[in-house]
Amino acid sequence: MAKSLDAAEQDELLRRAGGGDKASQDRLVEAFMPAVVRLAAARGEKGMEIGDLVQEGSIGLIEAIRTFTASGESDFRRFAEVHIAAQLTAAIDAEAAAAREAQLLVTASADYDRLEMLLRRELHRVPTEVEMARKLEWTVERTRYVAQIVTEARRRHDEELLAYIDPETLVIEGDVEAEIDPNLN
Repeated sequence: MAKSLDAAEQDELLRRAGGGDKASQDRLVEAFMPAVVRLAAARGEKGMEIGDLVQEGSIGLIEAIRTFTASGESDFRRFAEVHIAAQLTAAIDAEAAAAREAQLLVTASADYDRLEMLLRRELHRVPTEVEMARKLEWTVERTRYVAQIVTEARRRHDEELLAYIDPETLVIEGDVEAEIDPNLN
């Protein structure tokens, strides 16, 4: 466990770290890491793993170390905890936004997929981007973007399925090697 710092040592390390001294910064990070872990653990139920939260909190601590001297503040512990907490909150918020965006994309992909199948049956052909966009009430650009995602998901799904099929019995259209009889060697 890291030796705690007395006030004079902390002030000197902060001064040197503010000037770019890496060893001083490392010593301050070591001394204040328990605060990072404590604050990360307090937010551990917020949708991120503790390890990820500790990393994010460490970023906040390093930012506090780098900016404290120029800040005009006098209480580094409070200053650091504010920066650590802000970094943790930002990371949790970003993670939640990414999860919401991913869920919206899954929903949009499912809507696209269902409508495409429905329109293929109705029109007896592949629907155009404009037809899809009009029915989905999306822009053509969004429709194109979701179509690319759906196409890539289908391709990956097909590759995973093919991985389970015996390659000896599989003939893929245009696959020259698959069409050659292995007994001719």
